[in-house]
Amino acid sequence: MSYIDSHGRGPSRPLFNTDSRLQLARVEYKVVTKAHCGLAWKIFSDCKQWNNFSDLHGEVEWRGTPWVPGSRLQTQLLRPVVTRVDRVITVCSPGRYVAWIGHAAGYAWEQWVLFDPHHEGGTQVTTWIEVIGIASFERCNQERVHAIVEEWYDNFRDECDRIAEGA
Repeated sequence: MSYIDSHGRGPSRPLFNTDSRLQLARVEYKVVTKAHCGLAWKIFSDCKQWNNFSDLHGEVEWRGTPWVPGSRLQTQLLRPVVTRVDRVITVCSPGRYVAWIGHAAGYAWEQWVLFDPHHEGGTQVTTWIEVIGIASFERCNQERVHAIVEEWYDNFRDECDRIAEGA
């Protein structure tokens, strides 16, 4: 039984943990934009502009070559608590997908962002995040993460559409 999706990009289903002290939560979200994959990637990969999509991010800094496996993207998270987030890029194919392992405030997560041509034109952008942490990651936190992801990606889609329509 394969846990890799049909494109060879990460687990297609949630992984499970048998350690009862840890809790694994999965958040998935997708949007469709009028922008082609290359344009959607260009907008996404300009992470210094991420705070334009929500008030979630503050300072952004790269350690290493941006978007290359092994490089680190460090951001300041402004809500729900102010903290530093450290993301290590694990795989990246610009315009197609990127994945990282992130750490902040006692949690670790894997996140994938996929850019797939949409059958009606444009791009379907899909993200999934698997968060693991001490069992304090209750349902309300999972719902909060989903709401933050939804807000960010909806605003990202709107910006992609605005730029695609103006091109």
